[in-house]
Amino acid sequence: MLLTIAERLASIQPQPRRISAAQAAAEKAQHDGFVIDVREPAEHAASPAKGAINIPRGVLEMKMLELVKDPGTPIYLHCASGARAMLSAEQLSKMGYQHVSVVTCDVPTIQKAFD
Repeated sequence: MLLTIAERLASIQPQPRRISAAQAAAEKAQHDGFVIDVREPAEHAASPAKGAINIPRGVLEMKMLELVKDPGTPIYLHCASGARAMLSAEQLSKMGYQHVSVVTCDVPTIQKAFD
């Protein structure tokens, strides 16, 4: 049986923590975490959020091990719709990262929060 994206996202267990851009910006400033944009490079280049590191979902697992070695480091994921960020959060949690959050808003809101 094939799952729709909505069904696939709903099947993620446990569900990733979802936060606003304002909350992510405040927490990042307080705890020195990483904002990761899991969109494709062209999408990121067209509308980047200040301070976000672009790591496309397809290479996320390999690149995160190079970038973030402490599993307790806060990680804030974002994309255009939230779907890629949710799937990415699931994978990072499975890898052992303990503080993974999905930023649940559109890109312009994220850009404003991190400016």
